[in-house]
Amino acid sequence: MASSSSWKRDFASGLIILLPVIVTLYVIVYLYGILASAAFFIPAIDTELLMDLGVPADVATVRTVEFARVFVALVLFVLIVFSVGYLMRTAFGDFVESALDDAMNQVPGLRVVYNASKMAVETAVSGTEELQTPVKIEAWDGMRMTAFKTGQTTDDGRDVLFLPTAPNITSGYVVEVDPDDYEVSDERVEEALTRILSAGFGDTHKGETPLPMTNTDDD
Repeated sequence: MASSSSWKRDFASGLIILLPVIVTLYVIVYLYGILASAAFFIPAIDTELLMDLGVPADVATVRTVEFARVFVALVLFVLIVFSVGYLMRTAFGDFVESALDDAMNQVPGLRVVYNASKMAVETAVSGTEELQTPVKIEAWDGMRMTAFKTGQTTDDGRDVLFLPTAPNITSGYVVEVDPDDYEVSDERVEEALTRILSAGFGDTHKGETPLPMTNTDDD
């Protein structure tokens, strides 16, 4: 008879695999519903247009029209994003962004949502590209903390490091540390971030021997 720890381990392993898939599918369906409800501004796409384009009459259903409108709305959104992104790379774009930030920060309540969503998007888009080599800082005797090089240095030769909080890496501390006061880690950025985002539970130790998956029989 399998022990209780065995079926708990099996259940946890299955949950780790299935739950992200379920959440991802839910987000896709949710976003599709938003696009479908917002695609009403494209009334030109209807069954007659689809049949004129060669779509068979039995295929040009209401669901097909909805899918076509969602696809067109998604293409238009991507084009707008690229257009705005190109504009932001110009001097006029910097002026527009600064004016928009100033306007949003003048509205109580809304500025919190605006700044939080902007920071979340910047973090999601930038990913780990702006984080460089992970390092270890000994904040107190015998206790080390994980930080990341930013590639910046101060005028007196200190390295500027980013010390994130766990599990929210969007907040943290910018510290100036002498190069002799920290140790470069031998792990990759993704490995260090995994440990921080999981509050230490997602840490994988190199060379660690996994626990044997055995069943115990009751006497």
